[in-house]
Amino acid sequence: MKFYIGSGFKNSKIVNEFSKRLKNYGWEHTYNWTENEIGNETKEDLMKYATLEQKAIEESDVVIIILPAGRGTHIELGMALALNKKVYLYSNSQEEFDIENTVAFYQLPSVQKIVGNMDEAIGEITKKD
Repeated sequence: MKFYIGSGFKNSKIVNEFSKRLKNYGWEHTYNWTENEIGNETKEDLMKYATLEQKAIEESDVVIIILPAGRGTHIELGMALALNKKVYLYSNSQEEFDIENTVAFYQLPSVQKIVGNMDEAIGEITKKD
């Protein structure tokens, strides 16, 4: 199973732990954007990163969005939805899904919301494999 993980840079450690655990199941991470250099990006760097991320989403069977998300994460979510990918939204807190914090697209039937700890999320994601 191929996967892509979208989130904000502040969640880089969580993204990498998710990736490590999914790889332990034999899954393939299509692109790990946390390895990009940040801070002094040029427009060319940003275009390169966006192109790699788009390709990775296209190649993925599953797209996992870890909340809270960064600015580009919702674009990644939109691409995944438009490409009919299986989408999981993960948060360790229900607050992300409360009406005052949520996004309309989180409510689509094709989006599976997971609340809990990382072990529970990995179990939920991999049980469908």
